[in-house]
Amino acid sequence: MPLSNELQFHIKIRRADAGGYAILPGDPGRCEKIAAYLEEPEHLGSNREFNIWRGRLSGERVLVCSTGIGGPSTAIAVEELAACGVHTFIRVGTCGGIALGVRTGDIVIASGAVRQDGTSREYAPIEFPAVPDTEVLIALREAADKLGYTSHTGVVQSKDSFYGQHSPGKMAVAGELLAKWEAWKKLGVLASEMEASTLFTVSSLLGVRAGAVFHVIWNQERAASGLDKATDENHDTGLAIKTAVTAVGLLIKKRAESRPDVN
Repeated sequence: MPLSNELQFHIKIRRADAGGYAILPGDPGRCEKIAAYLEEPEHLGSNREFNIWRGRLSGERVLVCSTGIGGPSTAIAVEELAACGVHTFIRVGTCGGIALGVRTGDIVIASGAVRQDGTSREYAPIEFPAVPDTEVLIALREAADKLGYTSHTGVVQSKDSFYGQHSPGKMAVAGELLAKWEAWKKLGVLASEMEASTLFTVSSLLGVRAGAVFHVIWNQERAASGLDKATDENHDTGLAIKTAVTAVGLLIKKRAESRPDVN
């Protein structure tokens, strides 16, 4: 896509500020924590939900840019970061488990996303699959294995409404929401989150690479089945963050080996 050195409308940085890699948390408060894993971390600025830090990993610039919650602001971040020259994105965030084998505190790596969102529909027909870049997916799996974390790789559900999942019965479309949730369970969907389908679809259109790794806060299906307590929640995203940072390092190394003059 065409690159620009203009100040981007929402994220308020220019091409000269960026590098080739970006880690995308949702929560602006997680950015400094992620940047601490990088060399020479510095805060570039904050506007609305977009809090941006920059550092280096294996000599290459890496940005950390929060997106807020959901697809619309994720699409804005990817569009504007790509315009600044970012070619590789890794989303790191939280999810709720669906499959019974996915436990609180585990890591989920998305190999695809159910497009139950609105934003991705403005980028591609619904028949187009929301899938990560293969190299980024492999790097995330290798990173989780290298770190010794319990991880699951598979499809996640991307939704627009948090309460459409957690309080579907009060909605005017309760029947549709509940039926689809049962469908995702039957189809082996691992977890539910709110950004991956947009990230993957927008990245496909823009010709950039993307992947996503999630920390499992809780699994409502395990609780409903009596396998977990309703209070068994874990909000420590450290393992997912370390997986994302390690994966970026692996991608930088691989790119340097295959294209020693370009990173």
